[in-house]
Amino acid sequence: MSHDGVVSTRAVMRSVAFLTAGVLTVPVLTGCSSKDPAGKPLAAQDIAPAARGQVADGGTLRWAVDAVPETLNTFQADADAATTRIAQAVLPSMYRLDAAGRPKPDSDYLESAEVVETEPRQVVLYKLNQQAVWSDGREIGAADFAAQWRALSGKDSAYWTARNAGYDRIERIERGANDLEVRVTFSRPYADWRSLFSPLYPKEVMGTPDAFNDGARRKLKITAGPFTVKKVDRKGDEVTLTRNPRWWGDPTKLSQIVLTAVDREERAAALAAGKVDLAEIDPAAARRITAAAGPPATTASPDGGASASSGDGGGDGEAGSRAQGREGKQIRRQRELSTFEVRKSLEPAYTQLALNGSEGPLADERVRRAVARALDREELAEAVLKPLGLPAVPVGSHLALAGQAAYADNSGALGSQDTDAAQALLADAGWVRGGPLDATEQGEKAAGARGEKAQRPADGEDSSGSDDDGVYIVGQDDKARAARKDHDGQDGRHHLAQDGTQQLRQGGAPGAYAPKGTAAPAGARTGVLAKNGKPLALRFVLPSGPGSESLHTVAQRISRMLDRIGIRTELIKVSDESYFKDHIASGAYDLALYSWPASAFPATDARPIYAKPVPAADGSLAVEQNWTRVGTDQVDQLFDQAIGTLDESESRSLIRKADARIWAAAGSIPLYQRPQLIAARKNLANAGAFGFQTPVFQDIGFLKKGVRVSPSPSGN
Repeated sequence: MSHDGVVSTRAVMRSVAFLTAGVLTVPVLTGCSSKDPAGKPLAAQDIAPAARGQVADGGTLRWAVDAVPETLNTFQADADAATTRIAQAVLPSMYRLDAAGRPKPDSDYLESAEVVETEPRQVVLYKLNQQAVWSDGREIGAADFAAQWRALSGKDSAYWTARNAGYDRIERIERGANDLEVRVTFSRPYADWRSLFSPLYPKEVMGTPDAFNDGARRKLKITAGPFTVKKVDRKGDEVTLTRNPRWWGDPTKLSQIVLTAVDREERAAALAAGKVDLAEIDPAAARRITAAAGPPATTASPDGGASASSGDGGGDGEAGSRAQGREGKQIRRQRELSTFEVRKSLEPAYTQLALNGSEGPLADERVRRAVARALDREELAEAVLKPLGLPAVPVGSHLALAGQAAYADNSGALGSQDTDAAQALLADAGWVRGGPLDATEQGEKAAGARGEKAQRPADGEDSSGSDDDGVYIVGQDDKARAARKDHDGQDGRHHLAQDGTQQLRQGGAPGAYAPKGTAAPAGARTGVLAKNGKPLALRFVLPSGPGSESLHTVAQRISRMLDRIGIRTELIKVSDESYFKDHIASGAYDLALYSWPASAFPATDARPIYAKPVPAADGSLAVEQNWTRVGTDQVDQLFDQAIGTLDESESRSLIRKADARIWAAAGSIPLYQRPQLIAARKNLANAGAFGFQTPVFQDIGFLKKGVRVSPSPSGN
């Protein structure tokens, strides 16, 4: 899970009578049409594909990552994206994802895998590639499969594992008819058996708790991919991967891959300085690279001609020399940036609006559904994706993305944007516009105490001028705000009120036609909804770190959409470090934006995200990864059925039914698939915005001199 930065896409309600997910009539998902509801990916990958014969042998690829990983063991809790990237390059995987996000066997390791028995137990027979060996020369075999199963089965608490899904269903693993066959027998049917043993670690890593817990954190002595781990340099913030001399597949093109830790906000500078060749970037950096590829900016020179620089007086004296030095440096950086291009696609992850249903107004499903019906999801998707030239299509499923086998647009279970329907839901829940407020509520601070209520742009106002619009930053005191006001010489819409009180749009006042002199009810001037003397106000918590600008834009638009139906929102920025730990995971929010990655195995991977919370022994609520705290028994049952059937068509149907009920419960609203923007050297082939597909590391490399390839499409 991640918030955009990176945190990380529909049916009119017929009656407010069918509100509870438990009695919802779910629309037919597949019908009689032969058309596959999964469709195709919304955007193709963009990796500058080239035939291997066009790619030069040798070279070092410097690839930016967020940080040097704390562990090289993907099954530990602190594994991150860099851990996964390294594992993909150096370890076997029985299955890898294709361009549509569907699992395909990796022929470098696997000749075949199939369910050969279903009664009395499910048995999967793996036939391994006879050339597949570990870097120490030993054949990959049943002993490695068995060691990984025992480590991840959950039966031995000495192994500090982060997950054991699927491995806990295995009964035994044994050698088949020969050393190249592995028989895996399950104690219970497991639909997602293809998710297992990807990656596969050697028995030397998985064989003992000590080796598992500590042996693979800092180094991997034994590997079996096109690359091997040469060095993890934590002081230098680099991980160096080098060719595996025992690799049996297509020869690896690159000599080395150096994964270099570069902060997101520093990547444009690192690219301009020539420190990296490939990096995920934000829209601002993408614009810089695109601009650098165009003609250089010119200014008029004293003789009426044009100059490529903007000198400040001809360069006389020391000041002129300094100016020329700065200009020369800028020109060199622009020249370096011009050697890059932006490759773009959609990331296999989506951004959602999360609604905390554990307490407060959002504990009422009618209010959650009203929030959802107020949203124009297409507008929100366009705000983020259209400026980037990417397909702006709202996500229709919580459990898969367009192109994946389990995808279907099930948003009709909740309904499309409808202001009247949203207002009817709120009225049914007892929320009345302009209703009386308790005296203590009229000057109340934002619920949650960690923030102050801040002014938001009203309908029709532009919110693009500052990423601070309508947002209170936790930890920013009144002195800092006053200093900003003094510096700017004004206190306009880009700034917060000094006293921190909420400035509300003026709505119609109930009692406006009462006899002259009659006092309007308390709170009437606000025009907000109220119930039992309390306003309908929601805390909208956002991360404040670099790269979260798109979240702020989306949040401001959502706030205005909710304002139209009488729901007040208080936008609160918090530090990235505390966003999940202190707010999302702890439930200290009402609304939030964050992302979930798509999985090819939703029955396994998505269940903990949508499982119904249950009381723990200490009286707290055990939520697993369900940060919205909204779940139903029916959804849990559908997941259990989907994971326990070996009929793939039936499993997909059950997943789609579960998704429809998740939509109906309105605990989270998928908005859009996240953009994937990658800066890549123009001569780098087979790398960039991979989309769903697992990189083919042995094919990545730099083009031979004189070779030109056409860019891959990034549209529909």
